[in-house]
Amino acid sequence: MPAAARSIKASPEPPAAVVTAEKSTYGQILKSSAIIGGSSIVNIAVSIVRAKAMALLLGPAGVGLVGLYSSVLDLTHSIDGMGINRSGVRQIAEAAGSGEEERIARTATVLRRTSMFLGVFGAALLVLFCRRVSVWTFGSDKLAMPVAFLSIAVFVSAISDGQAALIQGMRRISDLARIGVLTAVFGAALTLVLVYFFREAAVVPSLVGVATITLGISWWYRRKVKIPTVSLTAQQVREEAGALLKLGFAFMASSVLTTGAAYAIRIIVRNGAGLEAAGLYQSAWAIGGLYVGFILQAMGSDFYPRLTAVANDDTACNRLVNEQAEIGLLLAGPGVIATLTFAPLVLALFYSTRFAGAVEPLRWICLGMGLRVIAWPMGYVILAKGVQTIFFWTEVAASVVHVGLAFVLVRIFGLPGATMAFFGLYIWHGFLIYAIVNRLTRFRWSPANLRTAALFLPLIGAVFLSFIVFPVWVATSLGTVAVVVSAIYSLRLLCRLVSLERIPRRIRNLLVSFRISPADARIAPQF
Repeated sequence: MPAAARSIKASPEPPAAVVTAEKSTYGQILKSSAIIGGSSIVNIAVSIVRAKAMALLLGPAGVGLVGLYSSVLDLTHSIDGMGINRSGVRQIAEAAGSGEEERIARTATVLRRTSMFLGVFGAALLVLFCRRVSVWTFGSDKLAMPVAFLSIAVFVSAISDGQAALIQGMRRISDLARIGVLTAVFGAALTLVLVYFFREAAVVPSLVGVATITLGISWWYRRKVKIPTVSLTAQQVREEAGALLKLGFAFMASSVLTTGAAYAIRIIVRNGAGLEAAGLYQSAWAIGGLYVGFILQAMGSDFYPRLTAVANDDTACNRLVNEQAEIGLLLAGPGVIATLTFAPLVLALFYSTRFAGAVEPLRWICLGMGLRVIAWPMGYVILAKGVQTIFFWTEVAASVVHVGLAFVLVRIFGLPGATMAFFGLYIWHGFLIYAIVNRLTRFRWSPANLRTAALFLPLIGAVFLSFIVFPVWVATSLGTVAVVVSAIYSLRLLCRLVSLERIPRRIRNLLVSFRISPADARIAPQF
């Protein structure tokens, strides 16, 4: 790749903590996934309680209202954030890789100031256009005041992003996990209290309240990152902010396109099938991304900074991507199959039987999520390389394809068409990203990944088709067998990939008892 295509030069020598091309990172990937996954277990438990209560208190139409307001907030935040939540991570990770404390402090200071400025700008933007946004979203300007009130959430979210970017860039993964857990618990508690007493009128105040809680918690953990105070000249601020915003603009464009597509699809569903259908879509989307979400979050939290640190070494990049994709598919595969199989039960557990209409959309989302886990590690190569133009146009193309497919398929199939579009997007997007990354780094899938994909992808497809071809009880039985087989396969392979010394003694002995690990891995009890 030409040097001119890079927006920011990578450090000439990666830090010692960064893995070299010869050393496997399976253990590091599983460690970060376990940390994020541990917090995700708490988040899932909290989400079950929150979603169930919201479903009972608000119903499908109320859940649809939550989804529309959330889309407005996400879209505005994407515009005003200028992508610094991701460009900041890259800048901080690169500064940390250099080992220069002054450089880290300079980058962190500019990141904080820029976040505050963008927060004010975004809040003012939403207040200015609140009537127009209300008309676009709800077909009337009667909800302009609640939309304007969301500006508070936009302001505090921008500041939270800057703080989280510093924590992530310094690779404080445990702190990120704690922030996620505490935000989920306290945010859910506040939301449920407000919705219980005020019903639909509490939707916007609850979003503002959760954003404020996130700000407070991220600030607390931000204080633990010891950054020396530095004095910056106006020229230094301009240079640092310019680099931050230049790369951030590409991230912002990507985020706006993604959240804009999500917003547009919700409007398509609402216009084509009604507000209740929008609620069913929201519930299917929330559940479909819940389990896979922790794997993708781990990629962003730990994999992205590690990949950035070796961005100039194509061999190391390709190895990291293959390892991350393999672990991701092994972790995600059984969960995706289980969600496919038990979709009605999961929806009844998280929401209520009134959300049965989301079963088919949820299964289509599961198909897309299986492909998403494979495509995402490749996409991070483009980010790590800093190839802004390619990154921008792939995001444009993805958004156009996603919204275009949804527009056509919702007219033909109704609500399920919106989630068919998501599956179609990742069929197309996966081939596109592979071709781009192959050109950038000569990337090829490893034989191990090809074997794993050859098992999981047909198995996911077979379980999906079984619910179309066979009676429900037959398909559920086949799906249950597939869940057990895929889970055992994943555990056996993960035990081979990761050093057994990393696994606690009792868990290791349990794996041996079930013949998942080799017998010589058993450890005798110590007396």
